[in-house]
Amino acid sequence: MDFHKSEATNGLRWSWNVLPCSRTEAAKMVVPVGCLYTPLKNVNGLPILEYEPVICRVCRGVLNPYCHVDFRQKTWNCPFCFSRNAFPSTYQGIDENNQPAELYPQYTTVEYVLYKKPAPPPVFLFVIDTCLGSDELEAMKDSILLSLELIPENALVGLITFGTTVQVYELGYTECSKAYVFRGDKTPTYEQVQEQLGLKPRFQARRLSGVTQQQTQQKTPIGPLGRFLLPLSECEMTLTSILEEISFDPWPVKSSCRSSRCTGVALSIATSLLESAYVGFGARICMFIGGPCTMGDGAIVGLSLKETIRLHNDLRSGKADYFKKAVEHYQNVAKRLIKNGHVLDIFAANLDQVGVLEMRSCCENTGGDMLITDTFENPIFKETYKRYFKMEGDHLAMAFNATTEVKTSKEIQILGAIGPITSLNRSAQNVSTDNEIGYGQTCAWKTNALTRNTTLAIYFDVVNQQVNPGSGQSRYFQFLTSYQHSSGQYRLRVTTAALKWVMQNAWGVIAQGFDQEAAAVLMARWAVYKAESEHLFDVLRWLDKSLIRLVAKCGDYQKDNPDSLKLAPNFQLYPQFMYHLRRSPFLRTFNTSPDETTFYRLILNRECTSNCIIMIQPTLYCYSFNAPPHAVLLDAQNVQPNVILLLDTFFHVLIHHGESIAEWRDAGYHLQEEYKHFKTLLELPKEDAKKLMEDRYPYPRYVECDQNGSQARILSAKINPSVTHHSQGQQGYGEQSQFVILTDDASLQTFLQHLRKLSVSM
Repeated sequence: MDFHKSEATNGLRWSWNVLPCSRTEAAKMVVPVGCLYTPLKNVNGLPILEYEPVICRVCRGVLNPYCHVDFRQKTWNCPFCFSRNAFPSTYQGIDENNQPAELYPQYTTVEYVLYKKPAPPPVFLFVIDTCLGSDELEAMKDSILLSLELIPENALVGLITFGTTVQVYELGYTECSKAYVFRGDKTPTYEQVQEQLGLKPRFQARRLSGVTQQQTQQKTPIGPLGRFLLPLSECEMTLTSILEEISFDPWPVKSSCRSSRCTGVALSIATSLLESAYVGFGARICMFIGGPCTMGDGAIVGLSLKETIRLHNDLRSGKADYFKKAVEHYQNVAKRLIKNGHVLDIFAANLDQVGVLEMRSCCENTGGDMLITDTFENPIFKETYKRYFKMEGDHLAMAFNATTEVKTSKEIQILGAIGPITSLNRSAQNVSTDNEIGYGQTCAWKTNALTRNTTLAIYFDVVNQQVNPGSGQSRYFQFLTSYQHSSGQYRLRVTTAALKWVMQNAWGVIAQGFDQEAAAVLMARWAVYKAESEHLFDVLRWLDKSLIRLVAKCGDYQKDNPDSLKLAPNFQLYPQFMYHLRRSPFLRTFNTSPDETTFYRLILNRECTSNCIIMIQPTLYCYSFNAPPHAVLLDAQNVQPNVILLLDTFFHVLIHHGESIAEWRDAGYHLQEEYKHFKTLLELPKEDAKKLMEDRYPYPRYVECDQNGSQARILSAKINPSVTHHSQGQQGYGEQSQFVILTDDASLQTFLQHLRKLSVSM
């Protein structure tokens, strides 16, 4: 089966492309029926329909190619609830030769432009940390000033800075820089922010002869639009001058203390400002953080440098004193952001942690972006921030206030979803109340920001009790995503899919529909979700048991004979994916901080299938004199002295020069005319690396290293340790050219050997 075709036409990748006929049969499949859905996937030939959709009067499903249409009676039958519906009067002229676009078989995904009053332009509220060194502050300001050239002129902008206090700038006041100052040690309520900023409605009364005061009372609300949030075209000069004048927080800092930084209070005030005038419309809080929050609500560490920032061991043992209170504060802010339709984007730069673990709910559940680097001068920050304002034509490549609803045939129930979403708690007959995966107990979810790559993992359960419902039939799924386009239009994208429904004991047919890449990503997201609340050992044990059961079910073998085990081609890579997932930073927290783990998991939970697979099992390409560039196994034995390797982990793009290659390069052979082929060999991986990084978001870290160099540890941490300091002596790998991994981790070969042994003995 061509699993990529469904993704190209509908933005869907299914773990199983054939459905079992009953709950009993589904339980034997181990990996749940699920899909990775990319709502705004760039679909070739996507029809944009500038009229309202035709909706079923019973289940609210939308007209699609799988509906049975009676052109004579001008009616259609819904494939989900089987109710008959009459076409509206505008469809009276349709027939077999004159059908609307949504009935064409090739248009299983269509997009409607809804008849609604256009939304106002999006808002970008900059919230800037001023507790930075002069170089860091200047680098951050340069990037923000550059972004003003990328933001559409009609977009609204605002500015807040914070350190020991919070300053809200009134951009509408052009005489000089004018800011309202809030204390940083106490979070003001929404009403207090309104009162201090002068945003509460005021009423002026005029007295006219012969008319009562009540009749002539004129209401004149004074709001933030025109004062704190203005179109960029009207305030660009004012905003630029304020940004250029911003300096280091003036409050003194003792040598033994951290800077006083009220990140949590600043975020709450920014939320209140947007809530005052922009509820229900697209708005993004762009927060730039250079260190941990040390005062007020949301603090993660004290001012004294003697206090260390929490680590994974502190979180597990309950010794992180600030953690629970900070998480509670940010969760309360997240609820307000979700309700208002607003987004938090975090750009953090510091050699230490800044507290994005505590702030995760504000970012992930609103669909916001997150980036962690060591400095604002790093190209990772500069390039990522530049691509944040990517344009598609005349509009930003982002969408706002999206809701995704799923409808299914009656035999299918929704277990839940995992991604940059929050539940809308919308119950329906197709919602499972017994089992739950991720955000369950609902058929609809909300995400306040969408991009072309934003992908949701949705899990299903087959609840049919009949074992022979009829072969060759199909069951249907419909995904309804309504969102606010960056142009202001309100749109509805409708994707309808049909999966084949087979009779009992048809495992051979079901197995042919297994998509190992989609299944690996669905299981990875589920494992990461479980790791948030369960012990890592239990999660790894659950993954191992699931893998053993799946191999025992799908493998062809003789009982108790591991060497006889054979897997079909569409199952062969799945065990490798699980092996690399177990060693990945998504589950293993060794040598990573809680903030880094949070960043990695957030990206995994939102990227498309192909990007997630690269994160789970990085790709490795080999360049040599003996063969053209080609992909090789992610194995230590492929690290040879006379080759160049290109490693792509999604977060890193690394070029690794073998020992001999490095010596020839240092000797300058590539500069000599007779060794042009060597120069070409050195340039090829650089050109390919540039192509890999061209459109990637966030921008990856680019590394060039030599064999046995310090940066080669990135490669060592990712490849299969088939040659270790233990196996080198045991298996006779005594050559100095052999790349040895210093680790006690089991190799892929050992892992598969145990897997075969356990699977055939079940």
